[in-house]
Amino acid sequence: MTTAPLLQTATLPVRAGLGLKPEHIEEILTTRPDVGFFEVHAENYMGDGGAPHRALAEIVSNHPLSLHGVGLSIGAARPLDKAHLARLSRLIERYRPQSFSEHLAWSTHDTGFLNDLLPLPYTQETLARVARHVDEVQQATGCRMLLENPSTYLLFEDSTIDEIDFLDAVADRSGCGLLLDVNNVMVSAVNHRLDPFAYIERFPLDRVGEIHLGGYDETVDGAGDRLLIDAHGSAVREDVFDLYLHTIGRSGPLPTLVEWDNDVPPLIVLLAEAARVDAALAGETARRQARPRLRA
Repeated sequence: MTTAPLLQTATLPVRAGLGLKPEHIEEILTTRPDVGFFEVHAENYMGDGGAPHRALAEIVSNHPLSLHGVGLSIGAARPLDKAHLARLSRLIERYRPQSFSEHLAWSTHDTGFLNDLLPLPYTQETLARVARHVDEVQQATGCRMLLENPSTYLLFEDSTIDEIDFLDAVADRSGCGLLLDVNNVMVSAVNHRLDPFAYIERFPLDRVGEIHLGGYDETVDGAGDRLLIDAHGSAVREDVFDLYLHTIGRSGPLPTLVEWDNDVPPLIVLLAEAARVDAALAGETARRQARPRLRA
């Protein structure tokens, strides 16, 4: 589907990254912590200038950048917002991030914007629309994007395509990569009574350019069953980290972001989470290097 070659940018280092939070910026500028990369939400930097851009420019001079969009509404039935896409393109041109990603979701209807990432039915019609929108984004920005698997709380009766097959088909048609959010896998799997390890076994890991980890909240539904919520307000849960270890055991080490967007703790807490991920990545690298090689 792509009609022009996409910009080949440097990739993120195979290390842990952290979301860049306003309350940590001064400390980061002063201490320059040993973090693989920082991630920002694109929509927070679509203004032309000011203090946020000054700080981000300095941080990017010392750390790789992952740019994560939350407002493109890739799955919406209406056309993409041209003004939003133009602002995004200028932002990518300004900072040349090592990674750009967006969600498989929709958040716009008619002229309104909904402050949420809403799920999609997996149908041939939706597939064609999402692939077309992803291609439009890539052509406008000139760079290959990553599409993130969602966390879901319901399933559509009219879905005719499995989620993994849907994501794989979008990537095949548009040439985009995938962002694998392991916390989202756990949330969706528990909510729908599925096996998260079986999901990872089937996922096209060769298309993954970045992994996300985060903490979930837990409650019960009307039937008294577990209900997980993708909250991003706590440390990575042990079951999610076990699933992550299984994932990189199959995919190999990949750039991994620790998401903590709500009830943000002191930077030292986030650095400890990043160090845990770095240790896991280093351990997987060592295991692979220690494997006996077959002689030709």
